[in-house]
Amino acid sequence: MIDIQVFTFNAFGENTYILSDPTGEALIIDPGCYEREEQAELKNYIEQKKLKIKYLLNTHCHIDHVLGNAFVKRTFGVPLLIPALEVPYLKAVETYAPVYGFEGYESSEADALIDLEKPIEFGENSLQVIFTPGHSAGHVVFYHAKQGFCINGDVLFRGSIGRTDLPGGDHKTLLHSIRTKMFSLPPETVVYTGHGEPTTVAYEIKYNPFLN
Repeated sequence: MIDIQVFTFNAFGENTYILSDPTGEALIIDPGCYEREEQAELKNYIEQKKLKIKYLLNTHCHIDHVLGNAFVKRTFGVPLLIPALEVPYLKAVETYAPVYGFEGYESSEADALIDLEKPIEFGENSLQVIFTPGHSAGHVVFYHAKQGFCINGDVLFRGSIGRTDLPGGDHKTLLHSIRTKMFSLPPETVVYTGHGEPTTVAYEIKYNPFLN
């Protein structure tokens, strides 16, 4: 059984996820922690739970999802894995971070690229990687079939979809990703979003105004 812990960080209200299982191994996905208080909250949770972080993962590399990359890498000594197409977007963050008020942003580099054909393994579990471009060029989601959930980044939101006016965005591509990838998952799949509350595939198929 995977435990899913969510933290909401930074001025964008970004959801950062820690996934762990009974072995104590864990993943950190999209760390948005920027302020020292946010970093301390993440660190304290990991220490209290005695978790061993195996990987740091980014679903995509827009600024709100990578603000804590450098902190996590430095603090826990773990490799950062990102989608190949997101490399230029991660590099670009340092050039525009001050414009958004993040003058203290620390840049980070990927240690490895996510293999779309290979699951992400930790503890006794593994996550399937699903390529879902549109919000950004290389966006991926992480899906766990047995437990019926996915960490979806900014593809789907409850009653909404990711914006497509940011670097790497394309509206038609995003809609195609949702219809062919997200909506092909079982209806009961819980979708953990990059902002806001979770939703389900069934709810979005029925009620999402962007897809109807």
